[in-house]
Amino acid sequence: MALSTELTELLGLRHPIVLAPMGGAAGGALAAAVSRAGGLGLVGGAYGDRAWLERELAIVAEGTDQPWGVGFLTWAIDVGAVERALEFHPAAVMLSFGDPSPFADRIRRSGAVLIVQATDLDEAERALDVGADVIVAQGTESGGHGARRGRSTLPFVPLVVDLAAPVPVLAAGGIADGRGVAAALALGAAGALIGTRFQATTEALVDRSVSKALVEGRGQDTERNSVLDIARGASWPLEKYTARTLGHPYLDRWRGREAELAGDSRARQDYQDDVARGVIPPLPIWAGEGVDLITDVPSAADLVTELAAQAEDALLRAGRLRPNDRS
Repeated sequence: MALSTELTELLGLRHPIVLAPMGGAAGGALAAAVSRAGGLGLVGGAYGDRAWLERELAIVAEGTDQPWGVGFLTWAIDVGAVERALEFHPAAVMLSFGDPSPFADRIRRSGAVLIVQATDLDEAERALDVGADVIVAQGTESGGHGARRGRSTLPFVPLVVDLAAPVPVLAAGGIADGRGVAAALALGAAGALIGTRFQATTEALVDRSVSKALVEGRGQDTERNSVLDIARGASWPLEKYTARTLGHPYLDRWRGREAELAGDSRARQDYQDDVARGVIPPLPIWAGEGVDLITDVPSAADLVTELAAQAEDALLRAGRLRPNDRS
């Protein structure tokens, strides 16, 4: 059973599985491995750091002859970062968190597929306005940053599917195994964008302690917050976006006191000092609610194959049910 969708046809993929472009984790090796296995690997271009971008894009470009792409935090980049990435001839470019209009036309003129992430219906409509070829509907279960006042994946995805038709939609948020991929397809999505699960792979650019924390983590221990962005001095637009992370000492210390933390320069310096001393990790551990489903740290290729097989099996099992079947 082949999972052929609008996404696989558009980009020539074997599987409707897309690596989320996680800044600091989704480097060239991980993206190349996902693409070689039949999914779409997206390098996490994040803030558009030129040295990092050029190094990792060279790795993915040399590491696969299959379609791959790159993603950016739209509020944080300039046109130059996109221009430089396009010189490596990605098959797709994804824009997230912010106004995609300054970059959309240039990406589409290059021939790359324009993927735009939406965390609410207003962002989905804006994605359509700028001519997105694919829209990502991100639910609040997702790890890392997302809408402060968003919706869960299950109700949000079909709303965006209906709004965007015939533009294909990817589901994101809380998807960590093939059953989640199957559920995304059942909701009308053309595929799934998966982040947290791919952090726990051998090619991910994360410390082993992060992989260990993800394997041991529980969804009930994740929390969407702005505390850690404030404490570490991140410039995220916090009025719009918060981040889901595993537990953290500073989160316990400052939960509910965000305004006080923002005005306390000593506390923010303490955070940096604790990072320098190794008391806390350099970055929060971004993790979605599906983290319970992570039980190992496989290669990315094995994970893509497993996700596809699980999704096919889930859809076959669902297809065996009949309206009059009372068994």
